Amino acid sequence: MFAIIETGGKQYRVTPGQKLKVEKLEAKEGEGFVLDKVLLTADGENVKVGNPYVTGVTVETKISRQGRARKVIVFKYHSKTRQKKKKGHRQSFTELEVVGIK
Repeated sequence: MFAIIETGGKQYRVTPGQKLKVEKLEAKEGEGFVLDKVLLTADGENVKVGNPYVTGVTVETKISRQGRARKVIVFKYHSKTRQKKKKGHRQSFTELEVVGIK
């Protein structure tokens, strides 16, 4: 059984027991979190497609950790004028563990 969910403006294919990193969610570590924006569910031959979301289906997850990704360097350089700009960025994320699809 799997489901396709939407969170943080992105879509993810999830199965029970899977861990995934998504955009930061406002919740504490160890808490349960319910994702209700389910676009599609499939269980063998039984497939449900939402318009845009499947009604009555949720994905239950547990927040395993909150963190920040490795630093990404953003460097811009203009050759003729010798302008340069160096910036760093660290994206915040939430790591979820999928408990079940109901």
